[in-house]
Amino acid sequence: MNTQDEIKRRRTFAIISHPDAGKTTLTEKLLLYGGAILSAGTVKGRKNSKHAVSDWMEIERQRGISVTSSVMQFEYDNYCINILDTPGHQDFSEDTYRTLMAADSAVMVIDASKGVEAQTKKLFKVCLLRHIPVFTFINKMDRAAMNPFALLEHIEKELGISTYAMNWPIGSGKDFKGVYERNHKQILCFAGGQHGQREVEKVAGDLQDEKFRSLLGDDFYEQLMEDVELLDIASTVFEADKVQNGRLTPVFFGSALTNFGVEPFLSHFLAMTTSPLSRYAGDVEIEPTDDHFSAFVFKIQANMNKAHRDRIAFLRICSGKFEKGMEVTHVQA
Repeated sequence: MNTQDEIKRRRTFAIISHPDAGKTTLTEKLLLYGGAILSAGTVKGRKNSKHAVSDWMEIERQRGISVTSSVMQFEYDNYCINILDTPGHQDFSEDTYRTLMAADSAVMVIDASKGVEAQTKKLFKVCLLRHIPVFTFINKMDRAAMNPFALLEHIEKELGISTYAMNWPIGSGKDFKGVYERNHKQILCFAGGQHGQREVEKVAGDLQDEKFRSLLGDDFYEQLMEDVELLDIASTVFEADKVQNGRLTPVFFGSALTNFGVEPFLSHFLAMTTSPLSRYAGDVEIEPTDDHFSAFVFKIQANMNKAHRDRIAFLRICSGKFEKGMEVTHVQA
């Protein structure tokens, strides 16, 4: 594969949220569907439970929060994906601000019962200032949740951005049945999942298929039909340009812990995001297709291996190709 094709298939995004919204859990499930791990770990769990891959520091495993940003790469549907899992806690927000410099887009995770929280607002403003497209994943639909229409209105009011629901939840809490895919006009009704550690089994089909009336029950089926009709009539029109300009956020509903809606989100997200764009060094525009190697350091991490006094620099490559042993010039800003 040539350099042009390699550039086109790359996606780099950061996951941002208020603490405990499910950011690291979502990261685990994306790695699961990408085949990078065989079984998804947990952020907080029993003594013998498998921990989240992105929480590699001992303090993160003990406290159940992300302290430092983690960078992970996996392949999915011929895309090469780089995930930047960032700390949500305000004490470590400086690390998140730096990491967002390396992202081409951001996934904003929101707790379905709490809506937009304080730290989410701060991180969203950083994305807005840097003109980073923001995609929203409303998490924890398997628990008590706000009305989905109220959630969309809440996001628009708190963040000042238009919303477009890409899928729609069927029930919530113990009665969460799955999601309706608006673009494909399909219901994804989930069964199984083994507590979310493995890929879920799903039953897909057309909205008009009567088998879903029996699978969902009359009440949920009729409610879904009403919601879909209201969405088609009254919802914001989807415009790709507004998404790229940060004026419209596509919204996805699901449950990262139980895998509801994660794979549809990943597929839609990859289709809507762009490959790496141009970067600027002062007034000089650097095209990703430029053969000359260039990059910027967005993070320096020390003590990754407690057996050594190590320090590693994380680079965002802007153009060209990095090769082991190559000599590069560090240009002072």
